[in-house]
Amino acid sequence: MSRIVAIVGRPNVGKSRLFNRLARKRISIVHDQPGVTRDVISTEIKDGQYTLLDTGGLGLKGGESTKQLIAASEQQVEFAITAADLILFVVDAREGLTTFDETISAGMRRARKNVRLVINKVDFNEEKIDLAPWYRLGFGEPVMVSAEHGQGESALREAIIEALGALPEVEETGKTAQDPLCFCFIGRPNVGKSSLGNALLESDRLIVSPIPGTTRDAVEIPFDFKGRDGEMYPFRLIDTAGIKAQTKLSSPVEYFSRLRSLDAIAKADVVFMVLDAMDGVTTQDKAIAGEAIKERKPIVVVVNKWDLVHKAFKSGEGIKGFKSEREYREKYEAALFERLFFTPGSPLIFVSAMSGYEIDRMLNAAVKLHRSLDKKLPTARLNDTLAALSERTPPPSIGSKRFRMYYAVQTGNRPYRIKLFCNREEQLTEAYRRYLEAGIVEEFDLNGCPIYFDLVGKPKGGLKVSVHGSGARDGTPLRVLKSEKPLPKWKQAEVDED
Repeated sequence: MSRIVAIVGRPNVGKSRLFNRLARKRISIVHDQPGVTRDVISTEIKDGQYTLLDTGGLGLKGGESTKQLIAASEQQVEFAITAADLILFVVDAREGLTTFDETISAGMRRARKNVRLVINKVDFNEEKIDLAPWYRLGFGEPVMVSAEHGQGESALREAIIEALGALPEVEETGKTAQDPLCFCFIGRPNVGKSSLGNALLESDRLIVSPIPGTTRDAVEIPFDFKGRDGEMYPFRLIDTAGIKAQTKLSSPVEYFSRLRSLDAIAKADVVFMVLDAMDGVTTQDKAIAGEAIKERKPIVVVVNKWDLVHKAFKSGEGIKGFKSEREYREKYEAALFERLFFTPGSPLIFVSAMSGYEIDRMLNAAVKLHRSLDKKLPTARLNDTLAALSERTPPPSIGSKRFRMYYAVQTGNRPYRIKLFCNREEQLTEAYRRYLEAGIVEEFDLNGCPIYFDLVGKPKGGLKVSVHGSGARDGTPLRVLKSEKPLPKWKQAEVDED
């Protein structure tokens, strides 16, 4: 049963603040600057069991936004009006009825939608408000609220449920739906994140503009995808704003946009790191990928705008310093992984949002990554792998000491957590940690999956470790992992302080 509620109104009447009030959390960016909300933001209201949409402001003026953004924002409102079962038409009590309010109301009457008038910013005695002009709009009894202070919130919630009607009873089947795979695009502004979202959805659901910074909120959109195995997979796309460096944030809006993007990374199951095929990997790209690494998220690297590279070589103009498209691609890939060295085995996909080239591969890669996150790493094989890595490349000496591994066991997934017993935690260098991580990823085919080591150092005064069938819960004997002459598997070992 369709239950969609859209908040519509002219700019700066408090739509986003009302959206956050009904959602009971801060989702839409609230700012006094008109036109901050440009995409349609959605959230699920569980207590009313409906989807709430926050739309971009209608009728942005040229001085506040470009003509392209005005048109795109109005298209988003049209989308919301078309999809909605109930429209909350928000007006400003302080400014009173405006000509633009009347224009918007006329359009909604023509659409023959279920509309409820909401008079916002009622922060004073509501008896002083002249309701006669509002009644003339033809939407019945208005609901008066103060989105900022919460006045009238309960009455509005009741009015929404009354307008939508009660939900039909659903028979319990005992089955649970597969959780959607939640993913987000991250990257610098204007690398084509929203264009990729549109290509996946095969619609103009997201605003796309050549102007950097068009998307400011994180937009969540559910959809289904048919994988290579023929099965249908539920997805949830979070379209984020481009992440600017903190030193380049020029306004509070950009600051909150950055926070929304970082929140989207934390919420996602898989992260698509989007790069520009013509720009290569920049310092900011590296910093953005680092944010995903901090959250220990699996990463798919997506190089967008490959149609520009293909076009350059096909036309004969080429790209300076490269003989062919193949050479450009190979050197681009080598330079990419040299700079993004902390994403071992991450899938790399060259795509074009404009032409649709290799778009489906992104979701297939996400499905594969999602499956890989739940593997169990056998304790014996994990310890054998670490021993072989240590023997092949011994840890570097720090002073007179060398990092030594005694025993490892997997303790969690999403991300993979490995408890690693060692002599001294501080002696594991960052470079050697990456080496061990890459080795585990390769051995267990965990490409793109993050590995987190939980180091447990040896207590001061020495540590006796018996490896004769007494350590692991699965019966695997403890094994001392050393870079110098590893002890036989089934012999008792005594570990010295060094």
